[in-house]
Amino acid sequence: MQKRKLGKSSLEVSALGLGCMSMSFGYGPPGDKQKMIEVIRAAVARGVTFFDTAEIYGPFTNEALVGEALAPFRGQVVIATKFGFKIADGRQVGLDSRPEHIKQVAEASLKRLDVEAIDLFYQHRVDSEVPIEEVAGAVKALIRAGKVRHFGLSEASAQTIRRAHAVQPVTAVQSEYSLWWKEPEAQVLPTLEELGIGFVPFSPLGKGFLTGKIDENTSFDSTDFRNAVPRFTPDARKANKALVDLLAVIAARKHVTTAQLALAWLLAQKPWIVPIPGTTRLERVEENIGAAAVELTSDDLREIDGAAAKISVQGARYPEHLNRLVDR
Repeated sequence: MQKRKLGKSSLEVSALGLGCMSMSFGYGPPGDKQKMIEVIRAAVARGVTFFDTAEIYGPFTNEALVGEALAPFRGQVVIATKFGFKIADGRQVGLDSRPEHIKQVAEASLKRLDVEAIDLFYQHRVDSEVPIEEVAGAVKALIRAGKVRHFGLSEASAQTIRRAHAVQPVTAVQSEYSLWWKEPEAQVLPTLEELGIGFVPFSPLGKGFLTGKIDENTSFDSTDFRNAVPRFTPDARKANKALVDLLAVIAARKHVTTAQLALAWLLAQKPWIVPIPGTTRLERVEENIGAAAVELTSDDLREIDGAAAKISVQGARYPEHLNRLVDR
């Protein structure tokens, strides 16, 4: 697979990464551990070198899974993890990006991942109680100590990115970005281009919706967080399928799947964008990897953008309690 550098940094990764959250958390019951390890290792065999996890995924179990799966490939792969949540009784109960907490999380993540240094350490959500300069300073100290290699932010505003970058260069920003959530184009992407920071879109397939496999009749497991997402109510899914139907027409003409088209569109936006689609299935890993070989012409891109512009996506992307955590 082709490689990409995250902005002007030295961090080079595969053009597509693998989001590992769904293997332990969020989209229904956790996957079978051994099967998930096999999927991760099969992704490495197919050229994926960039893997995304976080302490909150599980909590804690996903980091341990990723660490075990990637143990044979130390030095050949890049693992990103995250700090910034307060966790009690096995669940998220708030934000905590105090410098002393960041240090504690780093030490715990190093043990669970079984690595000498965290390749990319993101602040998972901006904590309004802690100045971003203090957060950046704490990560800077971890980098100097050799425990972290690169600093990242997730769901951060352009202003926050600038303030953090002035203290410790930010290697990558991770936020939701796809054909049905294009908000980063307004302020975040221009800021990243100016500062030379890479961009890592999560949910690049719209939490599965852009695969074309979900409609208003789809039933989610009771533990699937999409049950609480306004954009995934049956009425919203019915309305939003119009976007997928338009993309499917273009995809069929290109002899690719709608998922591959959606990922190829993201890859075509900037050379420093690295999407991290998540899955628990090897066949989906292979399908997603295929997107890196899809060539989209300027006419293709205009047609895709035109199709997306015709549809007003229905429903908020987060329930209100999660929306409050997004930095504005």
